[in-house]
Amino acid sequence: MKYKNLTPHAITLNDGRVFESDGIARVSAVFSEIENDCCTQSFGEVVGLPEPQEGIMYVVSSIVFSATDRKDVVAPATGHPLCVRNEKGQIVSVPCFIKK
Repeated sequence: MKYKNLTPHAITLNDGRVFESDGIARVSAVFSEIENDCCTQSFGEVVGLPEPQEGIMYVVSSIVFSATDRKDVVAPATGHPLCVRNEKGQIVSVPCFIKK
């Protein structure tokens, strides 16, 4: 299986494989007017996600993953207990991807 990373940053798996960004898939958002320093946000369509291709899994952010029912998308397992973090608590690598 080939993975195409559609997040804005490289994804590193715990085994050392690195998937560099190769485009960006996003979910469109609409914001209300600001009142009392707050607004509401609603989400729309996924943009930047190519049509399915045989043998390709698209790595996307968790919000894009949640916004689509496609079986050819995965997201980094950032909540997994085996994530590797640096001294600041930032994720350095993930053990795997999540799928539908």
